[in-house]
Amino acid sequence: MNAVLTQLEPDAAAWTREEFEARLRGKGERYHIFHPFNVKMNSGLLEPSQLRGWVANRFYYQINIPNKDGAIIANCPDRETRRKWVLRLLDHDGWEDNSGGIEAWSRLGEAVGIPREELWSLRHVVPAVRFAVDAYVNFARQSPWQEAVCSSLTEMFAPKIHKERLANWPQHYDWIDPEGLHYFRSRISLAERDVEHGLQVTLDYFHTRAQQERALQILQFKLDVLWSMMDAIERAYP
Repeated sequence: MNAVLTQLEPDAAAWTREEFEARLRGKGERYHIFHPFNVKMNSGLLEPSQLRGWVANRFYYQINIPNKDGAIIANCPDRETRRKWVLRLLDHDGWEDNSGGIEAWSRLGEAVGIPREELWSLRHVVPAVRFAVDAYVNFARQSPWQEAVCSSLTEMFAPKIHKERLANWPQHYDWIDPEGLHYFRSRISLAERDVEHGLQVTLDYFHTRAQQERALQILQFKLDVLWSMMDAIERAYP
C-alpha cells in the first residue's frame, strides 16, 4: 500500500465531503458478498464440510481483529479517538459478563460441528488466508493510524451480509443451532456504530484529492484481503 498513487492532474480539485463519501460507499460493489463462494453459501448450496471450512478459516480473521485494533490504538496520539476505538477491541475480546465476538464465533463453530479445541487449534486455516489476514494486521501496525482506520470501512457493507445470513441460513441449513448465529445478530448494530466513527475520521483526514485517492486505494486493499480469503477457502473446499 506504499505504492505511488495514480498520476493526477496537478490542479485536480478535492471532492466534496459528500462526493468523497459516495465514492467510498461505491466500493461496496467489490465486497465479498458478491464472491461466488458467498453467493453459494447464501443460496444453500454449500455442503456441511464447506461451511465448516469457511467458519474455521474466518475464525483466524476474527481473532486478529483485536490485534489490528490494538495497533491502531498504539499508533494514535488522540485520546478521544482511542476512547472510542477501544470499544471495538472489547467488542471482540469481551469484558466482564460480555463474552464478545470471538466467543460468539466459537459458538458458531460448535453449531456447525467444529469442536471448540479443533477451531482454536487453527489447524484448518489455509496458508493464503493466514497470509491475507497477517498482511492486513501488518498494514495497521505500519501505517498512519488514520489510514488503518480507513481500511476498516469495509464495515459499511457488513450489515447487509449479516442480515442475509440471518435470513437465509435457517431455511437452507436447518441443521445449525440458531443460537450459533448470535455473532451475525450482534454485529449489525455494532458495525453501524463503528462506521459512523470511522467515516468521520476518514472524511476529516483525507481532504486533498491525492489523499482521497489514497483512501480509495486503502479501502480497495482491504476489500482485496477479504476477497482473497474467499478465493483461498473456495479452492480448499471445492
